Amino acid sequence: MAKMDDDALFSDLRDKLFTAVVGDALDKLGWRRQFLPQAVGPLRPDMKIVGRAMPVLEADVFDEGSGSPGPLGGKPFGLMLEALDDLRPSEVYVATGGSFRYALWGELMSTRARYLRAAGAVLNGFVRDAAGIEALGFPTFCRGVYAQDQGPRGKVIDFRTPVEIEGVPHRARRPDLRRS
Repeated sequence: MAKMDDDALFSDLRDKLFTAVVGDALDKLGWRRQFLPQAVGPLRPDMKIVGRAMPVLEADVFDEGSGSPGPLGGKPFGLMLEALDDLRPSEVYVATGGSFRYALWGELMSTRARYLRAAGAVLNGFVRDAAGIEALGFPTFCRGVYAQDQGPRGKVIDFRTPVEIEGVPHRARRPDLRRS
């Protein structure tokens, strides 16, 4: 049997299945931790995401003005721009790790991710610029909308690293696919 390419597979999944059926099938296969928390949902009810996860690890920052000597001290968003630019076609930016004091995603990030042909974003946190994201039609799942900027409050500290959102694991593609 010929191996189906990602585009065809993801298209079939998006067009022919729905979340509950996928969940039931995964239950039958023994995968019992497949659903994100109820609080994480689509920015707009008609949004769907199908793709491979590109996990992103966030962390809170306190007293950003102190000039931390650490490797990310001089980078207001940490590795966020690197993580965003590393998105590949059909990948989903999956971010978790920080608190709910700020938004993890916005319209500019959606614009870049769309240009890179990413499949969407799943955030264990908030988005800002919701109207702009909706106007772009960029599939985004989040906990809600909050305009507070991440810049002085949080940083991306790693990406393409395993993360969990309330017990649901998200793993990166094979390491050999990471750009150097």
